Amino acid sequence: MGINDPSDASANLQIGPTDSGMVRLYVEAEGGIEVPMDFDPEEAEEIAEEIRAAAQSARSFASKKRR
Repeated sequence: MGINDPSDASANLQIGPTDSGMVRLYVEAEGGIEVPMDFDPEEAEEIAEEIRAAAQSARSFASKKRR
């Protein structure tokens, strides 16, 4: 499965700090799948920047479709 492949799968995402100074992204998906991902604060900020850039690109695609 890739970024552009549609999916009916659902998951919950939790994001927060750990008591060891890391940022945790915790994904819980159907079927009991749990994926904790820990990042140092600098990595987390890089990920946040990538998410913002992707959101901006998605807005650009959406506005082009409306024309």
